[in-house]
Amino acid sequence: MHFTIKRLKMINSRISVGLLLGIALLTTISCQPEKKKRSLNFPKTDLSSENMIPKPLKVIATEGGFALDRYTAIRTATTETGFVDVGIFLAEKINLKTGLDVPVNKGVSADEEGVIYIDRADSLELNAPEAYTLTITADSVLLSSNTAAGAFRGAQTLRQIISETSNDTLAAYKVWTIPTGKIIDGPNFEYRGAMLDVARHFFSVADVKKYIDLLAYYKYNVLHLHLSDDQGWRIEIKSWPKLTEIGGSTEVGGEAGGFYTQNDFKDLVTYAAKHHITIVPEIDMPGHTNAASVSYPILNGNGKTPQLYEGTHVGFSTFDTRKDTVYAFIDDVVREITAISPGPYFHIGGDESHVTKKNDYIYFVEKVEKIVQKHGKKMIGWDEIGQADIDSTSTAQFWNSKEYADRAVKKGMKIIMSPAKKTYMDMQYDTLSKYGLHWAAYIPVDTAYVWTPEEYEGIPMANILGIEAPLWSETISTIDELEYLAFPRAIGYSELSWTPKENRDWEGYKVRLANQAPFLDRMDVKYYPSPLIDWKKSKYSYEEIKKD
Repeated sequence: MHFTIKRLKMINSRISVGLLLGIALLTTISCQPEKKKRSLNFPKTDLSSENMIPKPLKVIATEGGFALDRYTAIRTATTETGFVDVGIFLAEKINLKTGLDVPVNKGVSADEEGVIYIDRADSLELNAPEAYTLTITADSVLLSSNTAAGAFRGAQTLRQIISETSNDTLAAYKVWTIPTGKIIDGPNFEYRGAMLDVARHFFSVADVKKYIDLLAYYKYNVLHLHLSDDQGWRIEIKSWPKLTEIGGSTEVGGEAGGFYTQNDFKDLVTYAAKHHITIVPEIDMPGHTNAASVSYPILNGNGKTPQLYEGTHVGFSTFDTRKDTVYAFIDDVVREITAISPGPYFHIGGDESHVTKKNDYIYFVEKVEKIVQKHGKKMIGWDEIGQADIDSTSTAQFWNSKEYADRAVKKGMKIIMSPAKKTYMDMQYDTLSKYGLHWAAYIPVDTAYVWTPEEYEGIPMANILGIEAPLWSETISTIDELEYLAFPRAIGYSELSWTPKENRDWEGYKVRLANQAPFLDRMDVKYYPSPLIDWKKSKYSYEEIKKD
């Protein structure tokens, strides 16, 4: 079909010059006769009532529909890094949901009726790295962002507003509806993270990739991997091979353990990057270090002969913080991990180092900060690092101590909000939960959502880098058990991270959450079906999947 100048203007006045030239060229060379546009009588739709999580900043509904069907194509900016990849990703996800094979940048077909454009735009209503706009008409969908990351976030929104089932009354073929209107959106916080403890129990590359798939759908941009602890060392360090040979050989309960080779880790980093997620590696120290010390006893500083540990007690281990060999070891570890971690951060742990003398702890953190900076990264540590004399480029993760978090704020440091009694996904939902602990609190689905990170414990908004929801693995060892604890709470944390507080409310959220069930079931997620939520019925119920 031909594209008229009038239609081009209707698409978006800010469409890129490169894309305009491409469309003009296709118009010039097309020899197909003018074809009458199909007319489908859509029922009234309301974009503002769609079940989008996290909730967008602004939605303007126009009550029409775009037909996603066998005549739909995707076109992207081709000269801008990453935009073609977003188009290919979106086509793959549309295929998984609908079975449609939507061509990407294939050239104009005589049968083409509707186009999804993914374009770079320098001028948006929101000037933020992950901001985007979606403009949806009966003829076209225009997804615009000034970054590929923003386009990718917008693609997740588009996935969420495609109808769950086809409307077979509209045509003789299957049609999925996308409601018309405009979405203007961008994140509240730049850091939107989840943490997975692969040290207490090891999770495979495939398990972590599935977790990445789910996090990306809800616009997370960070996955923090807790790679070492008393019970296990989970990443290959070529200059210290016994770390995985010995330290990676067990886990809580005496199971087989495991570790990632550096190639495994690079595979995870690459997979995460395709989903615009940064992996933050953590090596916990000077406490939580028994697995390292049993591998290399020269590192040990607690005065006891280290043995492989399979329990869950904490606080008994420490490095010898006054030994030069320890810092040579740390330099090697940081060097090898940062070489395969393109993100800006390296997490040093620093929590619950109860047998390390205070002066030794402070000395250690200050030394390790310099090692991390030497290798071109910014240091993150749990809130205890706020005791040390460190600079404002380092970040404290507030999990327990307001006092230490306040000290970090006084140093001008950024804070990642992870208060245990609100965000720890290893906490039980209630007294009937099959997995999890409750030392911090029981955290049902409403408690996980109904709090205000922007005002929590008086931490200034200007100092908050973002939110992270940790999942410690003392009580879980399979992906099914991981999903039970993480979902649906991880969905709520995504909204707390992305959506400003004035747009958040529990009553509206719980309805949108209920309607996530078809996606979760399609992804075979063994989520906890909280009785607080009136879950939408889908093709496969949670119980049916659980029996498979």
